[in-house]
Amino acid sequence: MIRNSLSHVTETTVATTVQQLHHHLASSSTMMMKHPSLRLRRRLIKSFSTNSSMTAASTSAARNDNGENVYSNRKILGGSLTLMATSAAAAAMMYTTTTTACESPPSSESKSTNFLNVEVWTPAVIDKEDLIDIVEEEDDDLDGYPVYTSEEVAENDGKDGKPTWMSYGGVVYDVTKFIANHPGGSEKIMMAAGSSIEPFWHTYRQHFASDLPSRLMEHMVIGRLLEKDQVLIDDQMEVIYETSEDPFEHEPVRHKALRVHSEHSMNAETPANLLTNCYLTPNSLFYIRHHHPVPFLTTDQVQSFALEIDLSAYAPKNDDDEGKKYITKYTLEDLKTKFPHTHVTATLQCSGNRRSGFNQFQRTSGTGWGQGAISTAKWTGVRLSDLLQDAGLDNAIQAEEEFGLRHVRMHALDGMSASVGIQKVMNPYGDCIIAYEMNDQLLPRDHGYPLRVVVPGYAGIRNVKWVNRIELAKEEAEGPWQRGLNYKILPPSITDANEVDIEAMPSVMEPSLFSGITNLQVGDVQPKEGPKKQKKDDNNHQPGDVVTMAVSGWAWAGGGRNIVRVDVTGDNGHSWTSAVLKEGKEQRFGKAWAWTFWKAEVPAVILRDGTVDMASKAIDNAFNVQPESSDHVWNVRGLGNNSWFRRSFRVTSPTRK
Repeated sequence: MIRNSLSHVTETTVATTVQQLHHHLASSSTMMMKHPSLRLRRRLIKSFSTNSSMTAASTSAARNDNGENVYSNRKILGGSLTLMATSAAAAAMMYTTTTTACESPPSSESKSTNFLNVEVWTPAVIDKEDLIDIVEEEDDDLDGYPVYTSEEVAENDGKDGKPTWMSYGGVVYDVTKFIANHPGGSEKIMMAAGSSIEPFWHTYRQHFASDLPSRLMEHMVIGRLLEKDQVLIDDQMEVIYETSEDPFEHEPVRHKALRVHSEHSMNAETPANLLTNCYLTPNSLFYIRHHHPVPFLTTDQVQSFALEIDLSAYAPKNDDDEGKKYITKYTLEDLKTKFPHTHVTATLQCSGNRRSGFNQFQRTSGTGWGQGAISTAKWTGVRLSDLLQDAGLDNAIQAEEEFGLRHVRMHALDGMSASVGIQKVMNPYGDCIIAYEMNDQLLPRDHGYPLRVVVPGYAGIRNVKWVNRIELAKEEAEGPWQRGLNYKILPPSITDANEVDIEAMPSVMEPSLFSGITNLQVGDVQPKEGPKKQKKDDNNHQPGDVVTMAVSGWAWAGGGRNIVRVDVTGDNGHSWTSAVLKEGKEQRFGKAWAWTFWKAEVPAVILRDGTVDMASKAIDNAFNVQPESSDHVWNVRGLGNNSWFRRSFRVTSPTRK
């Protein structure tokens, strides 16, 4: 476990911590991600040119289920300014020149289009002078708190029954009760127990992507850090910023159209208006969900790269030589030349897709995805079952039933680990592969180069990118992505993970049933009075009229379950229209790994505000149906929102009172 006691705040201490973090992530970083000590926050402000300004909206805003921006104006103790640091980075997003017939590069204007077909201009531009006022006001808020030294913080490291303290930006926090609720897992947050958070957040920059960390931390403030100790931390962090390599220095170039939620680590969704342009999502528009910097391999490292298959837990049971290690390594050339290649078309979805819909009911923890954390590709590679058999797994049933080896663990270059059951991997109809191509192109770095696991019908997190080691085991993979809170759905009534046994709860494996609306067009209108049928170009719509809406979208179920029907309503469920199923409807029974497109013409009532409210619900071949509301499936991590997908569309101007 990596931790920094800071009991003696020296250059060596902080520098060593950052070096350990870089080694831990098998990656390397110089972009300065600021923390909120007064001196460095002033540096942040001064770093902008006299003509520049910055916006907090792009980072502090959460998006609801339709992609609208939802802002919070709460004052944040000890760190709201850190949220603004990513705005400058967001403005520097690169645009890849790779285009396909399915892509629609956005205009160069500084505006975006939300899922409601309404232009949204970036709000709340904040000048440097305003930032200085906010900084000084925040520091005044801490005057009544006690002052602690770094040595006192280090004494409270969570060991031997002691509380767990941490400092950040000159503020001291007691995080003892929060440890079990940390979205990144308790072992991650304990890396900084009794120390300063700065070196860790320098690497784990997803903390700067929204206001959630600061909103949580404001309730844990217990005091201030002695000013001279914070000055030492500031000094050493500035040295780190200026001299250490940046873990995110070698990030790939991303498509400008992606809807970015955080840049470090990159989390970006496919825009709704592009989501169903093509059945296979273009590689450059495929949603991105990262937990760490993207691994960067040199040419020599690629040439020497080998996937390790470890059957040590199985093979000795069938061999007289107990000391023999059943570890087999396969180079990229081996995989491409010694095994038959296969391909599978599969949809991957982040378990937090549509989390923003939950946030409208009650705030959750995690990225505020709209509907775009889902994409589909044709994956080409080698069957994982072929590799395991070649490495010595000659009897999978025996391995599971007699030896208790029920799990296939997958480990990645970025330090992430996950696992799935051996039944899924060894099932000849399970289609689990080690992929080296995506949509007939070399696997992009953002999506796992040089190798990734594809586990069709399972949650996106189980499709491990940058995989370099696979093993059989009696227990599921260790780490926050398998055993921690990250991918576990708590009951709606539980908001504190300390109230449940997290390890005893199952992780998300096969997702539920989902649908989305991506395109809406106005058709003919039937006035509420009179027989005349108006055409859509009459532009004479009135609240109460019934308008025919041309609606299209997608539906997908986990576990290979086929979509058998999609129903769409324009009057809040009083009447339903069954959609026409399009691409994807002919998938083999029980092997519907990819989504199904649909379209429908649906009558909808124009509301007083000039909009129509549309909703879709899918039905799979087990006749599961999406629930009407997200209220009863809400969970603190915001996972698995499978409620009706709702989308509003403006048809005419609102009625004036």
